[in-house]
Amino acid sequence: MNNGETPQTEEGNTEQAPTLKQVIQEQAIEGEAPLSRKFSLRKILGGDILNTAAIRRQIWLFVLIAAFMVVYIANRYGCQRDIIEIDRLQEELKDAKYKALSSTSQLTEKSRESNVMEMLKTNQDSVLKIAKQPPYIINIPE
Repeated sequence: MNNGETPQTEEGNTEQAPTLKQVIQEQAIEGEAPLSRKFSLRKILGGDILNTAAIRRQIWLFVLIAAFMVVYIANRYGCQRDIIEIDRLQEELKDAKYKALSSTSQLTEKSRESNVMEMLKTNQDSVLKIAKQPPYIINIPE
């Protein structure tokens, strides 16, 4: 370039250099070409399908999809938490059943007549004695 002169092409024609304001205006305008009806793999992989006009038209769809994803993740997390709680409660129930069965077994063993008799014999301060006569039925007329 010459000192402050306008640029010249090889043929000698003079062109006006765009000013900074014009360059900024050209870059600031989103004058994108509309999507062509013919989609090719090259356009999809190249990212031509993701221009700002297409995204602006579909922004509410993206928001809805994001909201559904949040709800789905929260629901899954809640279900997993419930499953863990159910497993813990089932283990607790199983332990309680075993304890109840064990307690019932011990109570049955201690309340047998032979064990009660043995306890009465070994306990000297008891006033309870073994009956020498068999029990008999008293009939009351109505």
